[in-house]
Amino acid sequence: MIKKAIVALACVLIASPAFAQTTTRLTTVEGVTVTAPVISAEGGTAASYQPPGTLVIRTDRANPERFDSFGPGVVFDKLGRPFRGSIQPGARVVVFYASDGYTRLVDHIVVLD
Repeated sequence: MIKKAIVALACVLIASPAFAQTTTRLTTVEGVTVTAPVISAEGGTAASYQPPGTLVIRTDRANPERFDSFGPGVVFDKLGRPFRGSIQPGARVVVFYASDGYTRLVDHIVVLD
């Protein structure tokens, strides 16, 4: 019986290191690139004609600037409070927008007057 216990103990001591993992793996994670639209700003005055879903502003340039897809919740006064009502022609505004090259989508508008 003692001989069986010694043989079992010897087997356990010899087999344990044989099944142990002796090498380690190092896993590296590729760098993640996040792209986000660049928000730009354009200032001017609101034009007299405003097509639905579009804000047209007059700047120092020859042609008026046009911005698409703005709605409620994106227009603020100069103190950062939600702007109530419509933007009147001639009101000074700053438009913060993202551009994809062809269209300029409004992020938010600040009415200065």
